[in-house]
Amino acid sequence: MKKHLYINGTWKETNYYEKLVAPYSGEQLADIAQASLEDVKEAVSAAKQATKTMAALSSYERSAILERVVEELSRRKEELTRIIALEAAKPLKAARGEVERTIQTYKVAAEEAKRITGTIVPIDAAPGAQNRTAYTLRKPIGVIAAITPFNFPMNLVAHKVGPAIASGNTVVLKPASQTPLSALVLAEIMETAGLPKGAFNIITGKGSLVGEALVKDERVAAITFTGSPEVGIAMKSKAGLKRVTLELGSNSAVIIDKHTKLSRDLIERCKWGAFVYNGQVCISVQRIFVHESLHEEFVQKLSTAVGSLHIGDPLDEQTDITALISKKEVIRMEHWIGEAVEKGARIIYGGKAINDRVFAPTILANVPTSCFVQCKEVFGPVVSVNSFSTIEEAIEEVNNSKYGLQAGIFTNDLSVAMKAVEELEVGGVMVNDVPTFRVDHMPYGGVKESGTGKEGIKYAIEEMTELKLVCFTL
Repeated sequence: MKKHLYINGTWKETNYYEKLVAPYSGEQLADIAQASLEDVKEAVSAAKQATKTMAALSSYERSAILERVVEELSRRKEELTRIIALEAAKPLKAARGEVERTIQTYKVAAEEAKRITGTIVPIDAAPGAQNRTAYTLRKPIGVIAAITPFNFPMNLVAHKVGPAIASGNTVVLKPASQTPLSALVLAEIMETAGLPKGAFNIITGKGSLVGEALVKDERVAAITFTGSPEVGIAMKSKAGLKRVTLELGSNSAVIIDKHTKLSRDLIERCKWGAFVYNGQVCISVQRIFVHESLHEEFVQKLSTAVGSLHIGDPLDEQTDITALISKKEVIRMEHWIGEAVEKGARIIYGGKAINDRVFAPTILANVPTSCFVQCKEVFGPVVSVNSFSTIEEAIEEVNNSKYGLQAGIFTNDLSVAMKAVEELEVGGVMVNDVPTFRVDHMPYGGVKESGTGKEGIKYAIEEMTELKLVCFTL
């Protein structure tokens, strides 16, 4: 089955296709078109030509299109769930949750399309500005290039496409090479919803070619990228005056303060945060810092809880842990854990590959800060549990990272919670929850090498619009 490019409302064949293989079973799912530089230019041209049509749509019309997207997604929920499970090796229950979130993301985008407002500016507050009135408008900036990762192939696309359409922009989407099917289905859905031709285009192929071409194309007004820090930083350096929103890496941490009850709910939240979708989540719990008085009890309870995880086929409703996105990631897990053990870390649970595609859920204790599993982004089913004696020490350990996306803290002490809120160097602090918590309308983005700019529909719209001042002399 061949899957083509989608440009200007038409499916376009290319000269070269690559096989798409399911990460768990190894079965071939499709042949995916590989775009050339000319294809990228054609897609950008189509998006550029559609900018006036999109900008002319009323907020009601844009909202109505997105509402029809919601209806179509809702109608095709189980089909979409299966697509994600196959191409991303995401367990069915996690894939189903992603589809539900995708629906919610487009629903919020439909609502926010009607809320794009400006403000009255009290311009006569300055001397010499009397007899004037002023206000601001938000206008679409034009062509948005969206580059998305494999781990949430439908919802992270929604976080870029939804606000772009809501604000009257056009889109050229480059989905992850391993998970293009989720995006390609969206082209059909956009057609059904009545989106103008050229407003949404999909270019599949090599990121090095497509991404580079989009960044360099002067007709592209903004880049919104989710992926590795190395690629994102290089992209930003080449983007010139383009708007650039980057959602990059993390090694998210959670603090468990003294006097915190190690309830079943707390343990289950930590288990979920660390191992949902094999830990292949930007805000997965990677580092846990537990007060020294609770450390051994916590390690024992978490180990027991992890033992209940079901390992198997992503198409099995019971599965929690399944294949990583590629075989090379399994090899990397083995290398990183071996390095940690050599430096003195202790394996509490797991620590080895089950086969060449699946890695066992793993708990490590007493892990030195210099280890890869502490200082880099694991993006796999591995969590480290270390102890601390004072809250100051715990906060310092969390901040001892080049990343800063989200962090969590469990505590019954309000002053400790507020200290963490003030001092943790992250984009979001979750009090009495894990950093893996996210709802799709909240502002989401990090500091340091975790990125720049914010997602969350309302906040993404601000990134994708220009603020225009209007001033009348009366």
